[in-house]
Amino acid sequence: MSNTLNNQTVEWSQTDWRKLERRVYKLQKRIFQASSRGDLKAVRRLQKTLMRSWSARMLAVRRVTQDNQGKSTAGVDGVKKLSPIQRLKLVKNLELKGKSKPTRRVWIDKPGTDKKRPLGIPTMYDRATQALVKLVLEPEWEARFEPNSYGFRPGRSCHDAVEAIFNAIKHKAKYVLDADIAKCFDRINHRELLRKLNTFPTLKRQINAWLKSGVMDGKELFPTSEGTPQGGVISPLLANIALHGMEERIKQVADTLPTPRGHSKRGNRESLSLIRYADDFV
Repeated sequence: MSNTLNNQTVEWSQTDWRKLERRVYKLQKRIFQASSRGDLKAVRRLQKTLMRSWSARMLAVRRVTQDNQGKSTAGVDGVKKLSPIQRLKLVKNLELKGKSKPTRRVWIDKPGTDKKRPLGIPTMYDRATQALVKLVLEPEWEARFEPNSYGFRPGRSCHDAVEAIFNAIKHKAKYVLDADIAKCFDRINHRELLRKLNTFPTLKRQINAWLKSGVMDGKELFPTSEGTPQGGVISPLLANIALHGMEERIKQVADTLPTPRGHSKRGNRESLSLIRYADDFV
């Protein structure tokens, strides 16, 4: 890719992009390590450093304008494909302003049914900003997420969830409950989500702005008092954060159940397994 900035031509090869990715990864790794040891002060300091990083902003813009399948889908601003100059301008202007434009709602077919589900398309600027915030938040929460959560996480897939289910039931008698949370994305409580995030004020204000931005369906604007828009870059991560703790909560309930003679309370906890893929769980 060839970009022009300040009257100079810069050639971006795959090697250049790999260098950018390595810089971002090193900072993300440090955030992960700090979160793992419970050093919240270091986590916040490193997150702010990554937020200001030119490499992270470049990578965020590339992912939403070049790599993402929805790069040609416009939000309410009508912006879709960007030229190299426009992409660099977007990188320079990328910052958390605590504001957001409404998402554009489109209806897509639900596989296997005659129903349709809503998809929220943010503006190109909001998509890029969300990608940047995801780079910052994801390593903190990857260090904290429960082991049996598999949906929308880096390095995990539905095949891993299938394997976890197999390993949980192969050596013992079992009862299996397969369920999902009805309209999970649409019903997430904004206040509780922000409380759970417990992040620094600038980031909290920006995420709150995205949550409250509203939805344009045709020419009509609808308020969003709850839920996260399906289709947003950061929505799956926010949904996982909202559902974090579900496995431990179920095990706490198991501790309160009657214990068969000759068994311990610990046996109740160990006999119950919960494997979750986004809002679907077994």
